[in-house]
Amino acid sequence: MNKKALAILMRARMRPNNPSKLVFSPLSNEVNQMLPNSQGNQSRPNMEHYEDENEKLNKQRSFEVVRESMHSAISMNKTEVLDTVLNDFSEGYFSLSFENRTKLLLTLAKEYDLNRTQVRELIKQYLGIQLPNGNEGQSGGVEDEAFLSTFYRIERNLRHSLKPVYEILFERLNTHPGGLMFLTILRADILSSLTEENIPSLRALDSYLKEKLCTWLSPAALELHQITWDDPASLLEKIVAYEAVHPISNLIDLKRRLGVGHRCFGYFHSAIPGEPLIFIEVALLKNVAQTIQEVLWDHPPIPESEATCALFYSISSTQPGLAGINLGKFLIKRVITLVKRDMPHISVFATLSPIPGFMQWLLSKLASQSKLAQAEDISNSSTDGFGLTFYENLLEPEEEKALIDSSGDLAAGENGMEIMLNLLTPTTHEWANSAKLLSALRPPLLRLCARYLLQEKKRGKALDSVANFHLQNGAMVQRINWMADRSEKGLCQSAGIMVNYVYRPENIEEYAQSYFSTGHIHSSYDVRRYLS
Repeated sequence: MNKKALAILMRARMRPNNPSKLVFSPLSNEVNQMLPNSQGNQSRPNMEHYEDENEKLNKQRSFEVVRESMHSAISMNKTEVLDTVLNDFSEGYFSLSFENRTKLLLTLAKEYDLNRTQVRELIKQYLGIQLPNGNEGQSGGVEDEAFLSTFYRIERNLRHSLKPVYEILFERLNTHPGGLMFLTILRADILSSLTEENIPSLRALDSYLKEKLCTWLSPAALELHQITWDDPASLLEKIVAYEAVHPISNLIDLKRRLGVGHRCFGYFHSAIPGEPLIFIEVALLKNVAQTIQEVLWDHPPIPESEATCALFYSISSTQPGLAGINLGKFLIKRVITLVKRDMPHISVFATLSPIPGFMQWLLSKLASQSKLAQAEDISNSSTDGFGLTFYENLLEPEEEKALIDSSGDLAAGENGMEIMLNLLTPTTHEWANSAKLLSALRPPLLRLCARYLLQEKKRGKALDSVANFHLQNGAMVQRINWMADRSEKGLCQSAGIMVNYVYRPENIEEYAQSYFSTGHIHSSYDVRRYLS
């Protein structure tokens, strides 16, 4: 492999902020800058509120051509020219602006939906037929079988009529070279359009396509591959571009993550060669790491024979169009099985995970409670005051006193919560450079983080997205780590706090089931004690 060429590629493609914005063409391996919402959100020059008529006509003609190719791809019988029509549709789709892509997707969702008139008629027929002797269960005998043939026929027709016409397009694209990748891009555009306007027909289109992708990307259809330094430069460049948790800073960083004491595994599909759908990075350690520095920068790797812990420190999905399809669940389980088989001395499987929603939740809580305190004058109200019904002091008395004593000139406020809000809001993170403030902030932040992870829920499940991901996969909350990620991103997301989730192979299914059915979150005593 030409390492110089790889370095050039990496410098050209490095994206520390949002590498997932690269989307790869389904018809080639060249990178296309086709971010789902990029074209539609581009600023345009002031053209005095009108657009050149020729340009409008050209766009309309382009749209109509693509629309006609889409119709042909759906309506034509299977012939030798079907592949050509699907190619024309794919290429034409990429030529459209974001607005016209959305317009085309709405056409697909509405004009190629199921025939509800036919569905209603079949349901009427079905309900109008009485079983012999009113028997709604299974019948026996030749005469009953003959009678039930009418039910079988209507049920078959009903199943067929409940399939939208656009299923034909999805099915044909799935078997077409490059079509599966094209479908993921198509869904990314649908999701992007839905963020702008929640249109029911488009939501139904997304739901149906998601179900299809879940079937086509089942674990049985995916190949687990260990990614190493010896893989093609094109693949390594994608690992750099798609890394979404801890950006890869340079060539040395990449080589270290793929070298001794580390592993990187990806899920691949035969229809999308050379393109990982999702990949996970693993560090082999003596103990469960408490900071990301231990994993990426601080220490040289130990001999792998001395490792007892496989630590999952980054998992990145590469395709926005696969959002909501939990490939990570199957990837983690397969990697655990593989590592246990190849390295029997590894007995602990854990993560060092970010807490992306913590600071947003905390700052919102602090702001609302501080405003309520001012509005209701809580400090001077009686215990029967109306405001006390909604007011909650997020700080313990000793925590509040420590904050007031330590804040100095960095932050002012009427009470501890207001001081804490004013300390944590600025993006300069000056508090992180003060030993006194770090000492004062540590107890309340760790306690509130434990509350956020274990008690704050959305629809009965963990509010934090990463927590929900690991808990539904069968993990438990093991430990909360102070100042585990001092990067700008880490401080902004979670005040530098990270969490260890542990996967115990013998308990994975039990924990996943209890979380799914009741929302119960399994956690260690060390985490629960913050709330006692």
